[in-house]
Amino acid sequence: MRKGDGKKKKKKKKPKKKKAEQSDPPRIGLSKLFPSGIYPEGELQPYKDDNAYRITSEEARYNEKLANEDPETTYNDIRRAAEVHRQVRERARKFIQPGMAMTDIVNYIEDGTRALVEEDGFKSGVGFPTGVSLNHCAAHYTPNPGDTTVLQQGDVLKVDFGVHVNGRILDSAFTLTFDHTYDKLVEAVKAATDTGVREAGIDVRLGELAGYIQETMQSYEVEIGSKVLPVKPIDNLSGHSINKYQIHGGKSVMLVKNQDQTKMEEGDYFAIETFGSTGRGRIVEGGECSHYARRVDAPHVPLRLTSAKSLLKSINNNFGTLPFCRRYLDRAGESKYLLALNHLVSQGIVQDYPPLCDQRGSMTAQFEHTILLRPTVKEVVSRGFDY
Repeated sequence: MRKGDGKKKKKKKKPKKKKAEQSDPPRIGLSKLFPSGIYPEGELQPYKDDNAYRITSEEARYNEKLANEDPETTYNDIRRAAEVHRQVRERARKFIQPGMAMTDIVNYIEDGTRALVEEDGFKSGVGFPTGVSLNHCAAHYTPNPGDTTVLQQGDVLKVDFGVHVNGRILDSAFTLTFDHTYDKLVEAVKAATDTGVREAGIDVRLGELAGYIQETMQSYEVEIGSKVLPVKPIDNLSGHSINKYQIHGGKSVMLVKNQDQTKMEEGDYFAIETFGSTGRGRIVEGGECSHYARRVDAPHVPLRLTSAKSLLKSINNNFGTLPFCRRYLDRAGESKYLLALNHLVSQGIVQDYPPLCDQRGSMTAQFEHTILLRPTVKEVVSRGFDY
C-alpha cells in the first residue's frame, strides 16, 4: 500500500455562526443584529396609472440614488426605526394580556424601543408616548404617573407607538382584542388602512384618498348581542404627513371623502392611519391629558414663572419638538411641574393633546402604517408579518 492511499482525513466542519436573535423582553440593540448597518426595506408597491412608468424611469432612479446619498433624507434611518417597531411589537403582541396594568404595558414597549434603537439623545429614541387607548377612547391616552388602570378581557386596545432615528419618525399602530365580539370592527379598520396604503401615491388627491378609505370601512358591520351596528370612519381624525422631528407635518388624510385637492408628492412621508367606531363616528376631547409637544412655531413669550422657564429648558433639552408625556418628565427628573406645564400650554409654547373619545359605550379600533413615496416606488416601511 503506497503512501497517500490511506483515507483522507475529514476536515472538521467549522460550527456555523449562530445568527444573533432578539431576546424576550427585547433588549438587543439593532446594530448587533445588523452589523452591516443596512436595514430591511419595507413592502414595495408599484405606482399606478400615470405614475406606473416610474419603476423603470432613469430619472426617477437617479433621484432615488441622490435621496439615499443625502444624510437628510436617507431611507436607512426610517428602515432602522421600522425594524425596531416590528421586533418590539412582535413581542409586545404576545406579552399583552388582560389583567395587566396599563403602565406595565407601556413600559414594556418603551423599554424595548429604547434598547433596540440604542437610544442616544436626539439621534435616536422613542418617537412619541405609547398610546394605549381603550374602548370608546380612540387616541392620545397613555397612563400618567399614578394611573392604576388594568386591561380587561372585554377591552378593545389600540397600541400606537413610534420610533425615531435622526428625527425620522416611524409611526405605526394596531388593535388588540381578547374575545371575538369585535373581530369585524378590527377587520374593517385593518382593511381600510390597507386600502389607504394601496391607493396612496404621487399626485393622488387627499380628498379622494379619504373616499376610498371611507368606502372600505363602511362595507363592514358588527353584530353585538342582537344588534347589528355599522362600522363608521371617525370623521374628525386623520392620517398625516411626517416631517423631521415633527409628527404632524401639515398634510392630512381624512377618513371621509372631502374636497381637499392637495396632492401627495414625490418624497412625501405619510402615516396612513384609520379609525373605525361602533358609535357616532366623531370624537371629542375628554379625560386627563397625558400627551404634550413643544410647538414648532412656538412664540417667544417672556415667561413670568421661574418654574415654567426651567421646565421649558428641560423640554428643549430632552424632547425638542418630539411629543412627550408626564411619565417622560418624571423620567427626566422633573417634579411638581403641573402648574408650569399648564402655563406653557396657556402661553401657546406647548400644545396639549387630550384623549380623543367617541361616545361612552361605543368601541373604536385603529391601524396605521407609514409609507414613503420614493421616486420609483411606494415603500410601506412599517409592514410586518402581523399587519
